[in-house]
Amino acid sequence: MLKVMLAGATALAIAGSTLVYAQQRPAGPDAAAQDQRGHHPRWQMSAEDAQAFADARIAGLKAGLRLTPDQEKSWPAVEAAMRELSKDRIARMDERRKQREARADQPRDRDMVVSLRERADVMSKSAAGLARLADAAEPLYKTLDDGQKRRLAMLTRDMRPGGHHWRGGHRGDGPRGPDRGR
Repeated sequence: MLKVMLAGATALAIAGSTLVYAQQRPAGPDAAAQDQRGHHPRWQMSAEDAQAFADARIAGLKAGLRLTPDQEKSWPAVEAAMRELSKDRIARMDERRKQREARADQPRDRDMVVSLRERADVMSKSAAGLARLADAAEPLYKTLDDGQKRRLAMLTRDMRPGGHHWRGGHRGDGPRGPDRGR
């Protein structure tokens, strides 16, 4: 009985200390930095980081597909289209960051019609890039066997609707995109 009570008390102490630790704010130079609304700064991916991750995703996709020598001939067009999409996404990410910094001291009132037009422009550009990727990928996709198609689905699941991190085709361009004033 004593062992059970001791184990229960130990588990309660560990759980309680974990909750307290999780609620603490980080200490250090960034902890003191707050904007006018009292929000703490958050880590944001740099353009260099985003490009490195895009390169890794493309390389990982190619490695995971295990292309045959004949399929390799179709890969450069797919890779170029993916890199173009990535470059466009990174440019939009940088532009949003600059816009956020420029309006940091301004009230959050935004013209809804302007926001809708900006969103429509982003969606049009994304749609055109996705159409180019589909055109480039079609010849390769037709040559993939069932195992390669299955791996392709698994390797690109976070890029599709319903995928783990998908937001309207590209991270950050979805429902909480640039017109939401993040």
